Amino acid sequence: MGEAIEQLAHFVAGTPWEAIPSAVREHAKLVLLDTMGVILAGSIQPEVAGVRAQLTTTGGRGATIYAPGLPVADPRTAALLNGLAGRSVELCEGHRYVSSQGAVQVLPTVLASAEWLERSGRQALAALIFGYEVAARVAAGLTARPLAHQNGQAPLLGAVGAGARLRELSSDQTSLALRIGAILVLTPAYTNAVAGATALNVAGGMSSFAGTLAPELALGGVVAQPNAIEEAFGQLVGDGFRPEAVTEELGQRWEIARNYFRLRGCCNPIYTALDALEDILNDLKPPPDSIARIDVATYRFAANMRDRDPANAFAARYSLPHAAAALVVLGNVGYHAFTHEAVRDPTIAAFRRKVEVREDPALNAHVPRLKPARVT
Repeated sequence: MGEAIEQLAHFVAGTPWEAIPSAVREHAKLVLLDTMGVILAGSIQPEVAGVRAQLTTTGGRGATIYAPGLPVADPRTAALLNGLAGRSVELCEGHRYVSSQGAVQVLPTVLASAEWLERSGRQALAALIFGYEVAARVAAGLTARPLAHQNGQAPLLGAVGAGARLRELSSDQTSLALRIGAILVLTPAYTNAVAGATALNVAGGMSSFAGTLAPELALGGVVAQPNAIEEAFGQLVGDGFRPEAVTEELGQRWEIARNYFRLRGCCNPIYTALDALEDILNDLKPPPDSIARIDVATYRFAANMRDRDPANAFAARYSLPHAAAALVVLGNVGYHAFTHEAVRDPTIAAFRRKVEVREDPALNAHVPRLKPARVT
């Protein structure tokens, strides 16, 4: 059994609330509130409302779905739907140093489990903090495959860690729940996003679902192999796993304090190009109709987000031409720049044709330390 995973499980199960620095607790409250807002914004997306209507017809009670009218469902369904909603609008926070959008996949587990189990606000906040630790630390150990999206991968184990904490599992039981969670890890690809395939967001919701399920499987007597996490992330869904990264500065460095908050409603690989474009627009203040063309040179991954005709609002969040056009026409790239109405707006659609995006191979060498772009 992997020593690093055992140490992490012991940390999640055995660390008291008092050991969490006060600054970390306060920052975690901001993460919680920010993520709640994202979930509520996502709850009104058409596909989220449609899935909610389908899944709540079978009944069930115990947890709140954060959507208009505050409907209720069983905890696992509520966690799934809140996780799906949170992932649907591309405004969720993320970790600055590893590929993990932990809060939006961990918090729905926390909300559903804490309500169902009648836990206190302090217990819920602690579960978010420790779940975030698991998500970020497993992500740090993972060598992700090039097309892999983090939905349903390392953050799924973070949700399981949070669920185990709220279920008050022992260290051994938490380890078991995490290893069971490794069996549930998913394989979503970034290509879904560019194509507008909102199924990608279901993977995020499934993290939250698994967070409420795996602890119950552990309590029910399901057995998992000792190296389940190392095998899953090192050989099956990833191209390698470094256990030593999981425990680096454990208990001294709190991962939730190393996050970032999104101010734009689009995928962060294109942020640098938008930063540069904002600077140009602020300096020159050109009327939109005076701009003949915008040229963007960027690194390979971001250069793939070049679709001038995004299929829907979700695809628009991964379209640099759309984001740039919305910035010029609307003056911002917040939530309303990526609605269905914005995608169909004829002025924005016409301006997307003026945005040229290409890969500059010289910029690839700076990734992942930087995510560079050049805009003219």
